[in-house]
Amino acid sequence: MPTNRFIEVKAFCISHNIEVSFISSLHETGLIEIHFDHESAFFDTEQLQQVEKFIRFHYELDINIEGIECINHLLQRTVALQDEIASLRNRLNLYE
Repeated sequence: MPTNRFIEVKAFCISHNIEVSFISSLHETGLIEIHFDHESAFFDTEQLQQVEKFIRFHYELDINIEGIECINHLLQRTVALQDEIASLRNRLNLYE
């Protein structure tokens, strides 16, 4: 596995001063994907922005994992609806 695409969970947690169990909880609920290699756990750098957002929700706003799941679901629905509106506007502009 190419290590430049992945971030080790333990090192990330140490640098961000958070518990490894929080990242494990995110993985268990399906919010992030963790890859295991021997004794270490890694997540893809493409998930970094989302992981940091979840950290802010939990540690700065004191939102539990279930609340983070709900917020994430609503944000995904909002993005999907915005994409649909943009698509419909583009189709409407064709007829004007």
